[in-house]
Amino acid sequence: MAFAATIEQFQRLRAMHAYVYKSQRRPDTYLYLREKDAFGLVPDAVRLPLGALTFVLDVALAPDRKLAREDVDVVIENLRERGFHLQRPEAVLDPLVAGGVGDG
Repeated sequence: MAFAATIEQFQRLRAMHAYVYKSQRRPDTYLYLREKDAFGLVPDAVRLPLGALTFVLDVALAPDRKLAREDVDVVIENLRERGFHLQRPEAVLDPLVAGGVGDG
């Protein structure tokens, strides 16, 4: 059982708390912060295009937690290294634009 306790302790060390904000200017765009309201961690080049941000979620992240659109390990790594993680909507190719679906 010592091994099981060690795995549990390791997962707790990898766990992290995040505060999630929704961009009012960019649809389906969310900013995760490692500290509540710590917008100073985000470079202006990233933060300013998002416009006003509305707090939407206080969440505990752990390697075994599933997120709808993001890889939780990437989010945790970005929060640890940068202090923030930006979740943007998936790019949708326009079939009428070169390189889009049906081009060729």
